[in-house]
Amino acid sequence: MRALLVVNPAATTTSARTRDVLIHALASEMKLEAVTTEYRGHARDLARRAAESADIDLVVALGGDGTVNEVVNGLLHAGPEPDALPRLAVVPGGSTNVFARALGLPNDPVEATGAILDALSLRSERTIGLGLTSGTPGTDDEGAPPRWFTFCAGFGFDAGVVGRVEQQRERGRKSTHALYIRQAARHFLDDPHRRRGAITLEGPGMEPVRDLALSIVCNTSPWTYLGNRPVYAAPDASFDTALDVLGLQRLSAPALARYATQLLTSTPERGPRGKHVVSLHDVAEFTLHSKAPLPFQMDGDHLGLRTSVTFTGVRRALRVIV
Repeated sequence: MRALLVVNPAATTTSARTRDVLIHALASEMKLEAVTTEYRGHARDLARRAAESADIDLVVALGGDGTVNEVVNGLLHAGPEPDALPRLAVVPGGSTNVFARALGLPNDPVEATGAILDALSLRSERTIGLGLTSGTPGTDDEGAPPRWFTFCAGFGFDAGVVGRVEQQRERGRKSTHALYIRQAARHFLDDPHRRRGAITLEGPGMEPVRDLALSIVCNTSPWTYLGNRPVYAAPDASFDTALDVLGLQRLSAPALARYATQLLTSTPERGPRGKHVVSLHDVAEFTLHSKAPLPFQMDGDHLGLRTSVTFTGVRRALRVIV
């Protein structure tokens, strides 16, 4: 077997020594080429070349959710062909690693490498569904390029928080859960749409859902983790179905406190609920429109402001080692 290992040298929880150990372990079982990323988008470019090559059987991503997202977009640049594309394996190296953990992999990179090698020896894999976004015809965002996401996307409030966190990280702050909580509080105070949302959700055969202040799109569950605690925004979301949506139509201080408590105490059986909560399950296609440009994020990566985003749930898009 020939494999490409894409290594993010800035991976939050992986030291250079640990990376050397992981590379040695993988190289002992396969013909391995290890490449360290040098710029934003490099992992996508490397995975694209692997997808276009007839020689690569497996692409291993060593890094956080952002690295995995780039690799997935590189592999699927020409569309989903699960049987023709290299398989994907993920070694978690970021601060949260939602995608790897949602697949059932250990959060420790050494343990995850062992699990991947065991799965390869047993030929254990699964074909998962992914989310795809694109610009909406007839809008200012029509020309936005299609982009895949592995576990979640957000339009509105939560994406604004992600954007604030990225700004703080660019200033040298470490990505911690406390940083997210502080930036969420600051964004709440600054958000002009928190009391009456600006987002409308529309889809084939659906009644429009209006006045959303927050919209979270999930491709799997949990939505995220606080340390070792899973947080379930859409408990029924799954790699085996299309997309789930959690929308909130009011973000007053009491409502935000209530929904935050529900998220922190959520379970695989129960997520946020209430009069102003919108929950949709297994939706194949829909569009989120906004009256004003709003922040947009995918897999924890802030992508700027949009007024409209079209979402598609694509089943059986990619083979992964588990």
